[in-house]
Amino acid sequence: MSRIQLALNVSNVDDAVLFYSKLFGAEPAKRRPGYANFALSDPPLKLVLIENSSRGVGTENSLNHLGVEVASPEEVAAATARLASEGLATTVENATTCCYALQDKVWVTDPNGAPWEVYTVLADAPHDESAQLRPVDANACCSGASAGSPACC
Repeated sequence: MSRIQLALNVSNVDDAVLFYSKLFGAEPAKRRPGYANFALSDPPLKLVLIENSSRGVGTENSLNHLGVEVASPEEVAAATARLASEGLATTVENATTCCYALQDKVWVTDPNGAPWEVYTVLADAPHDESAQLRPVDANACCSGASAGSPACC
C-alpha cells in the first residue's frame, strides 16, 4: 500500500492532535514528546506533526517535508532506481532511525526546494536518535541537504 505523507511543523502538538483527531475521526498511530503521526486509510495519508513553536502551521514555514510511504525496502529500491533513471538527484538512507521508527528511504528535492521522501518503516523505535528534525532549512533535518545527506523524519 502506498500513501502520501504530509509532515507539518506545529506550534503545539497537543492542540494539533486534538484538531486532526476531530478532522479525520481518528486517533494518532504514534505519540511521542513533540511528535505525533496519523496513519490514515481514508484518505490514504500519513500525517506527521512535529512540534516547533517558531514554525507552526499557518506560517510560511509550516511545511516540514512530503513523502510517499511504501510497503517494503524493495519498493524503496525500485523508487530509487526509477528516480535516478529520470535524472533526479537522490540521497539514500537505509536503516536510519527517524520519527521514532527504523526506516529505509530515498530523498529528492522538487524545483522549489520542497524535500520529498519515499520510505518504508522497518520497525518502531522507542527513541528518535535524530531529535534535530524540528526546523527545516538548508542545514537541517528533512531538508535534503544537511551535511550532504538529509536527516530524517
